[in-house]
Amino acid sequence: MAKLLVKFQRYFRRRPVRFFTLLALYLAAGSLVFLHAGFAGEPRVAGSQRGPGAGEGPELPYLGVMQLSRGSPEAAAGRRRGPWFKSTAKEPAERSKAGDYGRARSRALKGRSGREKEEDRAKYIGCYMDSTRRRTLRGVSFFDYKKMTVFRCQDNCAERGYLYAGLEFGAECYCGHKVQAPNASESECNMECKGERSSACGGANRLSIYRLELAQESARRYGSAVFRGCFRRPDNVSIALPASQPMPNMSVDKCVDFCTEKEYPLSALAGTACRCGFPTTLFTLHEREDEQLCAQRCAGEEFESCGTAEFLLVYQTQVQDNRCMDRRFLPARSKQLVALASFPGAGNTWARHLIELATGFYTGSYYFDGSLYNKGFKGERDHWRSGRTICIKTHESGQKEIESFDSAILLIRNPYKALMAEFNRKYGGHIGFAAHAHWKGKEWPEFVANYAPWWATHTLDWLRYGKKVLVVHFEDLKRDLFVQLKRMVGLLGIAACEDRLLCVEGQKDGNFKRSGLRKLEYDPYTPEMRKMISGYIKTVDTALKLRNLSGVPDDYYPR
Repeated sequence: MAKLLVKFQRYFRRRPVRFFTLLALYLAAGSLVFLHAGFAGEPRVAGSQRGPGAGEGPELPYLGVMQLSRGSPEAAAGRRRGPWFKSTAKEPAERSKAGDYGRARSRALKGRSGREKEEDRAKYIGCYMDSTRRRTLRGVSFFDYKKMTVFRCQDNCAERGYLYAGLEFGAECYCGHKVQAPNASESECNMECKGERSSACGGANRLSIYRLELAQESARRYGSAVFRGCFRRPDNVSIALPASQPMPNMSVDKCVDFCTEKEYPLSALAGTACRCGFPTTLFTLHEREDEQLCAQRCAGEEFESCGTAEFLLVYQTQVQDNRCMDRRFLPARSKQLVALASFPGAGNTWARHLIELATGFYTGSYYFDGSLYNKGFKGERDHWRSGRTICIKTHESGQKEIESFDSAILLIRNPYKALMAEFNRKYGGHIGFAAHAHWKGKEWPEFVANYAPWWATHTLDWLRYGKKVLVVHFEDLKRDLFVQLKRMVGLLGIAACEDRLLCVEGQKDGNFKRSGLRKLEYDPYTPEMRKMISGYIKTVDTALKLRNLSGVPDDYYPR
């Protein structure tokens, strides 16, 4: 034994050998720590099973015996310890974005065979004639003579806000707002797509045209302008729309260009006159009319509508409405902490964007996300108890965390949509998409099993322990932004300026919005998943009604 120790002593006396040995041990220890952190970061449901008597209030229903998370798996890592602390919870998303985005995009572009399979995201309307002299679809176009698919064409047109997508010669894609040609025989649109042999992509001077059903979720566009609708002329039109110009050869482009030059965000076509202005209480853009009332042909472009003297066709230009863009921290530290609480994927970041524009004050966060800070959410860096922000984003649930706040806006979203949105964020970033391999692998079933119960307990906990909770459904906020945002601002103790709220409506999308059409080509939810989630929806619906609140929207239940 003594001889062995002497040999080790002589061995480590050699400096180079000793140095490299210690270096190897250091690297091995670091690798073990890294692997341990990777396994520890996997989402797991913490907490013990709950029974009927485990702290349930008499007015709230029992969820059943199951493992229920009391907080976000990411939130535990990202919880704020002080102004110096920076969460690294976003790093997996960044790594997956860098490594998987290219593969995810190539897989997402693979269209499904058969037109009938496209109908969940776009409706096939027929085969139409086309020519180089007079295009049927007069928007943007692009060609790919190797990898063109039906889905790729639809996706590109939807991202640009067009209503129609057409394919020709198996490799050419055309986008537009109107179909301006007669029908052709279906047998003339039988050319195979270059990237998808089983699908038809038009023919020689023949377009297979699809109406993009999901384009209405995005803004309808005409070039750089966003279509707002047909509206009756306001009573004080010269005050509501102060800039005007007669245009005998009127077209949409001419009126939009005129208002852009005058630096107005609204362009209103009134037959042979172009008017410009801002959305105000005199012209709110809330009462839309039938578009047929504005369907008078433009004098300068026969395939465009230019409205009439009584019914104006309104477009939003690229001029930014600066009436709601100023933001700052609260002038005096607030003693009241207001939570903007939601399950992950329920639109919390979007709601923060709306609140900041509507109030002019920054929102804070229970966590720290560098990507959000870089996008303009300056309150992200403040400690959540600083009192300098108008409200605090949180995904936390559980009595201790909830009772830290004096009041709360509880944002609830359809769990089917919220789970998919959070899964995309987790594996693809704030506006990215999870790779196909993640949806098909073990990650998605494990994610649903862990997060679906939390969707229910999150709402139940805030209803049980929250003080002065205002419930807002994401779907209602999206459908009637003005009314719902006015409710939210009222809870924050800010006098809502209606002109400012109208300004927010024109800037509502922000920088965190995924494209409307790029989605999965199949339903990721199994019958077992749907049965489980439906039970949670019923539980939440009952809990809301017991509090004399409206239940969940009807579209939460699958058809």
